[in-house]
Amino acid sequence: MRVIILFFACALSGATTAQDLDPRNGQALYDSYCTQCHGTDAMGTGPMSSILNVEIPDLTQISGRNGGTFPIDQVSMQIDGRARLLAHGGDMPVFGPMLDSARQIPMQLPSGQTLMVSQPMAELLAYLASLQSEE
Repeated sequence: MRVIILFFACALSGATTAQDLDPRNGQALYDSYCTQCHGTDAMGTGPMSSILNVEIPDLTQISGRNGGTFPIDQVSMQIDGRARLLAHGGDMPVFGPMLDSARQIPMQLPSGQTLMVSQPMAELLAYLASLQSEE
């Protein structure tokens, strides 16, 4: 029954896209949790990058590495620990619990499907999407 109610709530409200959110709200989260490794420029040049054994990815090139599409689902799973990539499920701190919230937002994936994420995660995703380079 909860699934049916959730489905209709999403259908009636419409799914949010990263472009619908204010990236400035996500920037504060990025500054708190991500800059030490990814850097203030999000290019993998944070102060911790020189002492880590893994290459820190350039977060401004996520869309470029994915055919010009920002993969909301993949990025959120890497951040919250659901993806089992070594750098994001092993060596990278898992930030899912810190970005958890009772308020869930439906976000539209590039495929048109909907992914439910917490308000803070949605804001962080919007910020990361806003950083994508056109190159």
